[in-house]
Amino acid sequence: MAQQGIQLDQEKLSCSICLDLLKDPVTIPCGHSYCMSCIKRYWDEEDQKQIHSCPQCRQLLIPRPVLVKNTVLADLVEELKKTGLQAAPADRCYAGPEDVACDFCTGRKLKAVKSCLQCLVSYCEQHVQPHYESPAFEKHKLVDPSKKLQENICTRHNEVMKIFCRTDQQCICYLCSMDEHKGHDTVSAAAEMTEKQKELGATRQKIQQGIQNRDKGVKVLQQEVEAINRSADKAVEDSEKVFTDLIHLIEKRSSDVKKEIRSQQKTEVSRVKELQEKLQQEITDLRRKDAELEQLSHTGDHTHFLQNYPSLSHLTDSKDSSRINICSVRHFEDVSAAVSEVRDKLQDFFSDMWTKISLTVRSVDVLLPQAEPKTRVEFFQYSRQMTLDPNTAGSRLTLSEDKRKVTVMQRITLKRSLLESQPGSHSDMYRYQVLSRESLTGRCYWEVERKGNEVSVAVTYAHMRRPVHESVFGNNDTSWAVYFLSNRYEFRHNNIRTPICGPQSTRVGVYLDHSAGILSFYSISDTMMTLLHRVQTTFTQPLYAGLSAYGCLCSAALCELE
Repeated sequence: MAQQGIQLDQEKLSCSICLDLLKDPVTIPCGHSYCMSCIKRYWDEEDQKQIHSCPQCRQLLIPRPVLVKNTVLADLVEELKKTGLQAAPADRCYAGPEDVACDFCTGRKLKAVKSCLQCLVSYCEQHVQPHYESPAFEKHKLVDPSKKLQENICTRHNEVMKIFCRTDQQCICYLCSMDEHKGHDTVSAAAEMTEKQKELGATRQKIQQGIQNRDKGVKVLQQEVEAINRSADKAVEDSEKVFTDLIHLIEKRSSDVKKEIRSQQKTEVSRVKELQEKLQQEITDLRRKDAELEQLSHTGDHTHFLQNYPSLSHLTDSKDSSRINICSVRHFEDVSAAVSEVRDKLQDFFSDMWTKISLTVRSVDVLLPQAEPKTRVEFFQYSRQMTLDPNTAGSRLTLSEDKRKVTVMQRITLKRSLLESQPGSHSDMYRYQVLSRESLTGRCYWEVERKGNEVSVAVTYAHMRRPVHESVFGNNDTSWAVYFLSNRYEFRHNNIRTPICGPQSTRVGVYLDHSAGILSFYSISDTMMTLLHRVQTTFTQPLYAGLSAYGCLCSAALCELE
């Protein structure tokens, strides 16, 4: 019990500023005691305000008190030290680099537990006690420790900013409200905070609802990913099975052909060898008879000769070797040709089917189509670098070395009817057309620089790679084209011509969203791009870019986009 009493005295004999035992204790007029050096340092900082107060109770002390050592407290402190029972201070939480330090602690500062918005000071657990105990601090607002207390001070007037200017949407002090913010809509910062907290609550509800909606979206997308993976795995498995069956079928047919060839080979070789053995036997018989006749020819016995000659000179009927007809000297070469023909047909079939399969695969799009780009920079992200296919170039055109520009080969002035003939009329306009080497699927953007007014820009299906009249851009339902004719635009599709209004320019942009069925043509200038015509349809095959130049000295070129 005695030890507890001494411990209680130790707490009472501690300085509330440094939290250690009093050193040269002094008692100020309000009755609180401090180390002489601690209270001097504290009041030195208040000198600029010319107002001094007690650090604990905040009682104003005017003028600054003269400090006199309290000998009674000094003796008590010394007596406490002599007892040897001075325990080490309780565990203290000192402020680290990231912590808010107590503004009242001297020496090594303790970690602050509260900050006062009126005092603009942060306190440790010991120094904050007066705010809880003294009525003088009853209206002070304590908050969690903050390093930004100085942000509450007006930089112009060095006053606490307790007012909010709604006109300028900023915190101000009362002097600001009478100066540059005079006449503005102002309220107390506390009132504005209360209002904003209501808005904050509503905003948080919206955010939380947004989070919930997006969480649901994430789950739905995750389920979609799993469904896509399952479907893709099943498609791969089914495809492998189908192709495996095809391989087995081809292998079986290969084996059947091999067996047929070997069987026929054996039959024909057997027949030939049988005939060969027969002929060989006849040769042997004839040679034997020839030898007997030769021997008979050398006899001198007339009777022997005449009696044997008839039997030896009699020859049996047999086919002469020269009469043997070989039906074909090609043997099985025709079979090889037939198999090669099957291979070529299969290659053509698989090539056509692969295009269909590839387009079907690329058409899988579980998300809604993305919005069409709005600016030229946004279009550039879908830019496609293409070249022109010489095999599709009409006979009247010549291609540049890099296969990106087409020019009318010679100075030919076309009849007006060639360009402006009625839909369905016959002409040789396909001789002035060329298609890209690359097919187009997905989202693509490209630009064409034209020279002259008799030029067209188009997209088309693959069948138009054959130069027939029906393949003239816009004369069928499988091609879409914009024509530039005598300073005007015209859109053509399925033999229907639609006039287009738009600013004249030498460059046209083309945007294709294959899966969404969107095709757009734009007039491009240095400062803007203007929509000329948009098509909304369903594309069932890959597309190819098309260019045509008809007039004298006209040309069209695929542009390099950066």
